[in-house]
This record gives sequence, C-alpha cells and structure tokens, in this order.
Amino acid sequence: MRQWGKSNMFGMDGILGLFSSDMAIDLGTANTLVYVKGKGVILSEPSVVAYHVKDGQKKVLAVGEDAKLMLGRTPGSIEAIRPMREGVIADFDTAEAMIKEFIRKVHRRSTFSKPKIIVCVPHGATPVEKRAIRQSVLSAGARKAGLIAEPIAAAIGAGMPITDPTGNMVVDIGGGTTEVAVLSLGDIVYARSVRVGGDRMDEAIINYLRRQQNLLVGESTAERIKTSIGTARMPDDGRGSSMQIRGRDLLNGVPKETEISQAQVAEALSEPVQAICEAVMTALEATPPDLAADIVDRGVMLTGGGALLGDLDLALREQTGLAVSIADESLNCVALGTGKALEYEKQLRHAIDYDS
Repeated sequence: MRQWGKSNMFGMDGILGLFSSDMAIDLGTANTLVYVKGKGVILSEPSVVAYHVKDGQKKVLAVGEDAKLMLGRTPGSIEAIRPMREGVIADFDTAEAMIKEFIRKVHRRSTFSKPKIIVCVPHGATPVEKRAIRQSVLSAGARKAGLIAEPIAAAIGAGMPITDPTGNMVVDIGGGTTEVAVLSLGDIVYARSVRVGGDRMDEAIINYLRRQQNLLVGESTAERIKTSIGTARMPDDGRGSSMQIRGRDLLNGVPKETEISQAQVAEALSEPVQAICEAVMTALEATPPDLAADIVDRGVMLTGGGALLGDLDLALREQTGLAVSIADESLNCVALGTGKALEYEKQLRHAIDYDS
C-alpha cells in the first residue's frame, strides 16, 4: 500500500491538490522537503544543484537526487553545488534555481497562480540571512513568503503541546545546525543554535580516516558510514559492527579498501556529539525553574535527521539525566510542522513572520 501511495502521488491526490498551491518548505542544508496544503509532504530531495558550464555560461543540468549522485564525480564542464550552508543560503542564485525547480516538480502538468510559501529558518539566522531566504523564495515565484523558526516547526511536527502553559524542550539536529529550544505558550522561551549537524559529523569521519588510516574518502562515503554504523557511544564490546570502505591511500596515492568499526566511528564523532550535548546542557541551565520542572516530567524530544544517529538518545540521557525520546517521523518533523503552520495559520499567526 505504501508503494502504491508513493507512485500515485500525482494521481487522484494531485487532482485534489489543484485547488491549493500554497506550500511550506523545509529548506535544509542536506535535504529540502516540500509540503503542499491539504496534501502533506510530497517532495523530499537533496539540496544540490548541478550546472553545465560552457563559455562561462551556467545552465541547470539536474536538481535534487540526480544532482547529488554527481557530487565529487563531476568532469570540468559540470559543477555540483550545495547552495545551503549551516541552515542558511550560501549561494543565492543556486538556491533560487533549486527552489524554482522543486516548485515546478511539485506542480508539474498544471499552471498555477503564485503560491504563498512558508519557509523554516534557524533560530540563530541573522536578519541578512533571513532576507536572503525570503528574497530567494519570492524570486522563485511566491506571491508571499513567511518565515517560521525551526524549533517551533520541529516541535509542532513532533506533536508537542507547545501552546500549553508548560515547558517543552526540542532538539532539532539538521544537516547544518542543531537547534535547542524550550517552548511554552506557543513561543520560544529560550533557544540556542549551534552550527553542528550531519555535515559536521561527515567532516569528522573524513578527518579521522585521514589522520588515523591515511585514507581520503569523499562526502558520500562518510555519509554512508554515518548512516550505516554511526553511533554516539562506544559499543559495549569495544568494537561493534564494521563495514568495508574504499578511498585513496594518501601514502601511495592509489585506491585502497579497508575496514572501519563502530568504535572508530564513535571516536570520530565524539567532538560533534559532545557539542550537541553541551548545547542541551547550556539550554537546561538557562531555563526558568518552573519550566525546567516541566521538562523533568516530559523529557526532551529529538527531531531531524541527526536524531537517527545510533545511541544519541542514550548519550544525551547519560549527560542530562532526563528522559530523551526520538520523534516518530524525525526526518520530516520540521516540514510537517511548517505545513501545519500553513494549515492552521490563524492559530499560529504569531509564529509566522511575513515582514518584507
């Protein structure tokens, strides 16, 4: 049934969705998710754009999944770019091209009036960074662009009762940033954004293999190691499972295959994991006493792709002494929460920023 639903995404659901083109976008460092009003999340693709460069002119060759396959494998005439860095736009023109293409993918086969779009932004984004995101969305064809803070969107998507007069703590670990926030009465009481996420974990694995094994691996290999055997804690047996990896031997300059164990990955990831734990501890120290008491009762909710790192919830539990749970659809939480803000705009109006 699940497969049938996926293949018919633009079937009857697509026809029903023609009546509303408004959408919510989780413009992530690693992946972009698009939620269409009344239909849910209908697109999830890597935030990558591939260009064909000829005589100094750039032409979009591929966007999303197809472009990601080209990362680290392009000839001189093709350039693969990730326009997002640490949760914000690093390359304005590429980000605009990517958003345009994703809107076109969502609304293919039909002509639409300009949609209203709500985009989530990191809590720590500067006014300049927010303006860049808003301008990219408007240039890509939106009639109106709203922004919502990522921690609020993550908490809504995880189903947390943020409108109640009680403390809720959410830790959203994305590709570029980790957002730690305490929420009450529908708004942020305390929030901290640290520029540590999935990308920093990949870098840590690359640097570890370079130092310890004189092996140079690419980003895609590092990501595969992280998702396959990545763990935040040292395995109980001191080694854990292992996997075969390939890269370039830095001593001989030739391709080489070797093995990496979970214990080695845990050692490689110790620094980014510790940075996330410290951000949570800092947030707990800054939380007002009554809200801190609520968090003791309710625990901490982990969202985002980084929440899927093995034993991260246990590592946080050991450091904080609190119950730590992972959201059901942690990868989609921010997109779902941004989508709910679009669906229930009147109730959540205070959380959406439409200032131009």
